[in-house]
Parts: sequence; structure tokens; C-alpha cells
Amino acid sequence: MQMSDVLNNAVDQDRGADLELIAPWDGSKTGMVLTIVGPDSDTARRADLAMMDALSDMADDRGMVTAEQRQKASLDALAKRVVRWQVEDEGKPVPFDHKAVTTLLRVSWVRAQVDAFAGDHRNFAPVR
Repeated sequence: MQMSDVLNNAVDQDRGADLELIAPWDGSKTGMVLTIVGPDSDTARRADLAMMDALSDMADDRGMVTAEQRQKASLDALAKRVVRWQVEDEGKPVPFDHKAVTTLLRVSWVRAQVDAFAGDHRNFAPVR
């Protein structure tokens, strides 16, 4: 592997990779597909910086941030890694926007799958 391969892969990670959510109770596919950028993408980097800025803004006079505030900032950063989706409700497409993604990610098993996928470099391996 060459340095250019590494740098090109980081750029490619902004295209994202598809994750189909799996129902935790029986392992079945849900049909909900989220496209998530890789951990080395510029989108992920900007989301991390925005999270750090948000946490600084949330800090009180002693520099303390509550667990609820940390969770909110973390959820927001994870949602920014989802760049599109194929999600339906009652047979109709659910419009994609940051608020809708954040709402879905509030479900713990969804958040866990998205977080694990987003952080696993194997999901964003260079195509050979």
C-alpha cells in the first residue's frame, strides 16, 4: 500500500457505505438502509469538530458538561455521519433530514449498529 492509497481511501470514505439495519430480536433485515461516511472522511472530521465546539459551548463556568449534554452532542455527531437513507414508514419513504436521522438514532439498538459500522474501517476498505 502506498501513501496515495491511504489518502485516496480517506477521500472515498466521504461517499459512504450502506448499512442495512438488523432487528435485534430475531436478526432479520429491516429493509432500512443508511449510507454512512467512514471514520477518515472529511464529513466525519467536521462532525467531530462540531461536537467538540458544541461541548465547549455547553460547559458551565467550571467547565462541566452533563451526561445528557454529552449524549446530545454525540448523537448529533453520529447523525452527521449518515448522508442518505432508504427508510419507509407505512409504505411511504421517510424524508431524509438531520432531525429524522437523530430521531431514529435515539433508539439504542439503531444507534449501536450505526456507531459500530461507522467506526469499523473494514466497512470502508478500498475496492480492489
